[in-house]
Amino acid sequence: MTTTLRLAKITDDNFDAAVGLKVRPDQEHLVAPVMKSLAEAYVNPDTAWPRLILDGDRPVGFLMAFIDIDFAGDGKGTDIRSGLWRLNIAAGEQGRGYGRFAVQSVADEIRRRGGTRLTTTWLPGDDGPEGFYLGLGIRPTGEMSGDQKVGELELGDAQRW
Repeated sequence: MTTTLRLAKITDDNFDAAVGLKVRPDQEHLVAPVMKSLAEAYVNPDTAWPRLILDGDRPVGFLMAFIDIDFAGDGKGTDIRSGLWRLNIAAGEQGRGYGRFAVQSVADEIRRRGGTRLTTTWLPGDDGPEGFYLGLGIRPTGEMSGDQKVGELELGDAQRW
């Protein structure tokens, strides 16, 4: 059976499916619910890029990228970055390549817009997603964003997972 992975904009037609996505209970402290992400996307329409992850027509996850934000937050624009803001893969859908597809999709969108690196953050800890991100080649920068580690992936033309 061949799967068809794709991203979809959040619309009236798929809103309930998007907000209904839940990670495993033991992961709820690691990522915000989709509803919070969509609220943040609403108030940050110029930088947020939310998408539903579909396998065929079946919703399996949600991602939200940030595009060209002032990462330093100093208002000077000295540290403009793009990357993965949120990643929620539904509890019963993990381990099937959907997270990898999501990160690759964000990398492709950043490249399409002329970017050369993907930035993301994660909560440190044994139960967190650090191993997943490191396995994709994302490397810690040594920075922290609040209580989260910052990681980056250089987006060379040949970068594919």
